Amino acid sequence: MKNKVLITGITGMVGSHLADYLLSKTDWFIHGMCRWRSPIDNITHLFDRANKKDRIEFHNGDLCDFLSLFDVISKTKPDFVFHLAAQSYPQTSFTSPLVTFDTNISGTLRLLEAIRKNKINPLIHICSSSEVFGRVPSENLPIDELCNFHPASPYAISKVGTDLVGRYYSEAFGLKVMTTRMFTHTGPRRGDVFAESTFAKQIALIEQGIIPPIINVGNLKSLRTIADVRDAVRAYHMLLTINPVPGEVYNIGGDYTCKIKDILNYLIKISKINEIEINIDKKRLRPIDADLQVPDTSKFRTHTGWSPKIKFEQTMEDLLNYWRKRVKDKEDIIIR
Repeated sequence: MKNKVLITGITGMVGSHLADYLLSKTDWFIHGMCRWRSPIDNITHLFDRANKKDRIEFHNGDLCDFLSLFDVISKTKPDFVFHLAAQSYPQTSFTSPLVTFDTNISGTLRLLEAIRKNKINPLIHICSSSEVFGRVPSENLPIDELCNFHPASPYAISKVGTDLVGRYYSEAFGLKVMTTRMFTHTGPRRGDVFAESTFAKQIALIEQGIIPPIINVGNLKSLRTIADVRDAVRAYHMLLTINPVPGEVYNIGGDYTCKIKDILNYLIKISKINEIEINIDKKRLRPIDADLQVPDTSKFRTHTGWSPKIKFEQTMEDLLNYWRKRVKDKEDIIIR
């Protein structure tokens, strides 16, 4: 009998890429959980298979509604759970902290409780975030798993809660939870609320003459280690299939470290526009920022043998081409 996997947040960038990866690299049957109001742009290419129930099926569920979670778990009884659903936008969390806390902390608790109440014990991946480390002194770089939490946004605080809820359910109830703290990962389908994606989107709009040659930016000084989303989902699959150790937590991240300004400069370099003005938009600045995000990923790499395969340059080119296609196809694009 084929393994069954549940992906919460399958409509997101990571969830949709994980579905693509599992469909191509395994024979598992994929159950994708979607909120009724979530955008479905990232999974339209899967609709034909879903209509035929060809190894993929979608289910309505909401982290803020326990009964819907219980129903999804009861129907699917997964062998593996990738919990990727979240309010995942740090900037949004400053204006909507309560929704962020309820979705990410209480939502994770509701999901794990629904699993426990259904009396099943799948391998569970809890997706925390490198944002839990927040403001790290330079002498503590690179950041390992034992680094103290110093969250710098309501989103980061919510991911600390997510992290601890997963640990609690592992220790208290024996659920087979493994937690990842993934550092910056990007690529096609990245939401335009994230720095490198809004840069690429604005460039695509400029190239088509839709907006003037001005890119609005926030803090360009933050240091980030960049990975490709397609390498990230490969890591998540390896997490649950290569000697999985319940209760463990891992940092995962790429090899390429740079400032946000360097990302912007590279995207401009590969654009079709010779001169672009940079404008610091105060609305894009966070009250405080996690400005040194450089991971020590040796624990995960040693355990699984994983390493990133996709180079920074390829990731950026694919991201820019993703936005070029969306703009060229005249999809509904909000300018922001």
